[in-house]
Amino acid sequence: MKFLWAHRKYRTLGLVALALSVAIAGWSQDATAQGRDMDSYFLEMRTYKNQNKIDQALEALDKASVIAEENENEKALVDCYHQFAELYLELDKRETALFYWDRATVLLNNLAYPHGHGVHKYIEANFLYNSGNNFQAIFMLNEAKQLSNDRNLLNRILLLEANIFMSIEKYESAATNFNSLVVNNDVYEKEFLRAKAYMGLARLYYNQENYEESIKNGLNALEIATEYNFSKEIFGANELLGRAYEKNERYDLSLIHNRNLLEIRDSIFTLEKVRTEAKTADKIQFDFMNDEIRRQDERIEELNESANRSEITAILTSAFLTIISLLAVSLYRNNQIKLKTNDLLQTKNKELQAARDAAVQAMEAKTNFLSTVSHELRTPLYAVTGLTHLLMEENPSDNQMEHLKSLKFSGDYLLNFINDILQINKIDADKLEPLNIEINLKKILTEVINSLQQSAKANKTRINLDYDEQIPSKLLSDPLKLSQIFINLVGNALKFTREGEVTVIAKLREKKDEDVTVYFEVKDTGIGISREQQEHIFDSFEQGSIQINREYGGTGLGLTIVKSLLGLFDSKIQLESEPGKGSSFFFELDLKSKDSVVDDIPFEITEKEYDLQGLKLLVVEDNKINQVITKKMLNKRGIECDIAANGTDAVDMARNNPYDGILMDIHMPGISGVEATIQIREFDKDIPIIALTAISLDDSLETFYAAGCNDVVTKPFKPEVFYQKIGETMLGDKVNKPTS
Repeated sequence: MKFLWAHRKYRTLGLVALALSVAIAGWSQDATAQGRDMDSYFLEMRTYKNQNKIDQALEALDKASVIAEENENEKALVDCYHQFAELYLELDKRETALFYWDRATVLLNNLAYPHGHGVHKYIEANFLYNSGNNFQAIFMLNEAKQLSNDRNLLNRILLLEANIFMSIEKYESAATNFNSLVVNNDVYEKEFLRAKAYMGLARLYYNQENYEESIKNGLNALEIATEYNFSKEIFGANELLGRAYEKNERYDLSLIHNRNLLEIRDSIFTLEKVRTEAKTADKIQFDFMNDEIRRQDERIEELNESANRSEITAILTSAFLTIISLLAVSLYRNNQIKLKTNDLLQTKNKELQAARDAAVQAMEAKTNFLSTVSHELRTPLYAVTGLTHLLMEENPSDNQMEHLKSLKFSGDYLLNFINDILQINKIDADKLEPLNIEINLKKILTEVINSLQQSAKANKTRINLDYDEQIPSKLLSDPLKLSQIFINLVGNALKFTREGEVTVIAKLREKKDEDVTVYFEVKDTGIGISREQQEHIFDSFEQGSIQINREYGGTGLGLTIVKSLLGLFDSKIQLESEPGKGSSFFFELDLKSKDSVVDDIPFEITEKEYDLQGLKLLVVEDNKINQVITKKMLNKRGIECDIAANGTDAVDMARNNPYDGILMDIHMPGISGVEATIQIREFDKDIPIIALTAISLDDSLETFYAAGCNDVVTKPFKPEVFYQKIGETMLGDKVNKPTS
């Protein structure tokens, strides 16, 4: 009788405390239940719970709690309350779950039961996780681990931890926990935990878009759940497999699992089942409350009859002190959680800061590396292309000409590859900004098409231009970057189209005052792109497959450059394609019209033939091979030249000798070409200077012009461009500075 009275007193205090406390958590297992009958009820309850038969699980647990009370077994009673909390959580009855968790709290306050305290903290972590407080839940689970070494509890903690890691996208940690549960040796719930673990891995891989692994683990979960009748897991596995097979484009298998879902929903998740579970849960809770009220009424009547007012006062005082203690503990615990959370946030902030700094350093290292590599590659490449040009002009035999053409093609290919990599990294390093100057849009598109006609003829493909004449003829934009966009798009279309058509479309979408929106599209009748390949087609070095790369060649950077360049214009490339039926790339650009600009003012330089005989130039070049090649190329056009091997010699020779112009290398030992140009301009303002350089990522054309250069030629160069620039700068009228 003494135990029952103490137990009833704790229950009374628990009801009062429940009205003031906050929601924390809910689950436990039996650890020290005495008696064979109680053990069998716990086993029966666990079996029903895992099979999602919650009403039958509640009935079995209710019988176990009656035995625990009759045997005055407080530890077993704590376990019952924890199990009640878990079952009511399964029914989504949070308040009732909190009530039973609070009942366990009152008993544990005066009970030396480490395992029960560990389960209690696990329950608290579960409630925190359900409320979205993931980091506080992890903190509470760590405390729970220190209080018990029960294998079943530790496995449950591993499962909850894995789900929390999934929520915060720490997939590697989640996978570690799930994999350890796949091979668990739990005495009570080995197969149930394995099914849960396989389901967790299936969800994890699905989130990472690894659908093959997701399907593999989902099938494992379904096999175990079906064998042991874990109905909730059967439903979840079928649902996930339906989605994963659909993502994997295996629609027949997706349909099978979706049909299974309908049958399972009709047979398991019925309205009658929900009503039965709710009725059983409410009945047990109602009976428990009635018993509690009846016991309290009997005790009050006994006290009134004996006129024992002092005992009533003691009870009320004890209740008041207990409530104050609970509130103090709750406040202390919340404060500790807040401190732990703040520490965790500070640690995470430091980790993020370190990761950001590392990323910035990696980007800078990558930029510097590519800058150096691009320059170092261009220098020997200049020798390859220059010597090839010289040899082709020396009347080689037919066999030699064939080899020289192959060598020229390889040199041009390598140069284009280097230019593409450099272009991508300039954009990534925010070193490019679009200009806003006058353009003739139709002329840009026409010139792009004309420049690619040779490639079109080689593939027996026709290029069409569908141009909307309503587009204003006077627009402001960046002509060079627009040309690069369309050269890459049309060139890509030609590469994959043989004996077909490539059409370039430009349509006026909208015009409001000076704001103009133009729709562009480049479509072809080529091989097309599969849906799977479309997801990665704009990634660097991506061409869909190794077979495509080997058959069609190319670097796989063209579309990446297009995407990056359009990003500078706040536009986005889009794609529609079907294998065997061609592809269509389209986007929109917002441009400005300029009605006051006079028509037909060309922005391009008109090519002229120049007589270069008799010119005398100073060639500033530190590389011996390049000196020989440049000198021979100049001599073939009747141009005399002197060679300066460094910037200091160049300044002295320019001061002491008359020259018609200077070809100035930029990267040299000692003073650079920029510094040499600045010094020459101090005593000669008029001599034409062309910067002749293997330009790198960090070089700025504006820097060259600011130093006093009249023009820039990038090595390696096409000979006709080289001679054209010399003629324009040394002989012709001064031409506006180009943008490239």
